[in-house]
Amino acid sequence: MALQTPAHADSVPFWGARASVPIDTPINRLKKGEFLWMGDAVTSGPLLVVVSITEQRGYVYRNGILIGATSVSTGRSGYSTPTGVFTVLQKQKEHRSTIYDGAAMPYMERLTWGGIALHAGGLPGYPESHGCIHLPSEFARLLFGISSTGMTVVIANDATEPERVAHPGYLAPVSLVSGVPVERVPFLPAEEERWHSELSPTGPVSIVLSQGSQRAVVYRNGIEIGRARLTVSGDPPLASHALVLTDGPSTGPDPYVPDVAKYRWLRIGVPGHVGEAGTQVDPTALARIHLPATFVRQVNSILTPGATLLVTDEALSRKTTGPVVQVVDADPPNAKHSSKTLSRD
Repeated sequence: MALQTPAHADSVPFWGARASVPIDTPINRLKKGEFLWMGDAVTSGPLLVVVSITEQRGYVYRNGILIGATSVSTGRSGYSTPTGVFTVLQKQKEHRSTIYDGAAMPYMERLTWGGIALHAGGLPGYPESHGCIHLPSEFARLLFGISSTGMTVVIANDATEPERVAHPGYLAPVSLVSGVPVERVPFLPAEEERWHSELSPTGPVSIVLSQGSQRAVVYRNGIEIGRARLTVSGDPPLASHALVLTDGPSTGPDPYVPDVAKYRWLRIGVPGHVGEAGTQVDPTALARIHLPATFVRQVNSILTPGATLLVTDEALSRKTTGPVVQVVDADPPNAKHSSKTLSRD
């Protein structure tokens, strides 16, 4: 993860790790220069990037579900990175700064005409840029490949944004269109499920099953349309997997009683599980997952080939129903390290 020495003065350095960590890696354990990428897990739906200055991490969401997370380096003292909601104004694969002596800015995605952009750059583990958001070179390349001008980018910190934006999780903490924080009303004690398919009548479907939050959440075209309580039988945690629906839905007369044989989920090859690509799901693993029957019928009624499913034992957000976890902040040199208690929602 160390910076490569340029072969000559005009060479563009390579910053950060050359490959993604396994998808089982907890996001809060990403080291400087490391990143998680599972872009193949969700390949359609609107894109959103959230940059947390507090955490020195960036998050990429597609169709409302996390497909990438990375260490970043934002602006140092005197060159602060602005917070707020931005859109990508311009993209340039090979770019050099017109302000800072022609410094290399590979895979540049401009956020302001005043010089703030996402791009590959140095990653010392703390804020050290002139205001831009530095990304690992390979992560910047992957993001550049799937993004387009107009993509929403939210930059947040503890002082300027709600906690759910400054500390995002597996579900997009803000609207993929407006960048405004999403209001999620907690379940009532007796509430087991919600279903509002009318909020997004059409579009790609993505589902996340989180053992850490004991929730199943359904997104369609980037909008949450349903969620339910989830329980998992047995002691071992669920293995992290990404899957795609290759067959379905039922052609029977009753759409709420689908032909199970026509619903075939195949694993996607993602970091840490590349060799599983194209294999079918273990029925015994599926049997451990329990959801309300009415919720399952509602989900089955909208499934079509191409729907994606992410299974994880990680929590969906900073607050969850699971146990309290202690983490240690990565602070700049000479700064006092402190621990934060993260409750689970």
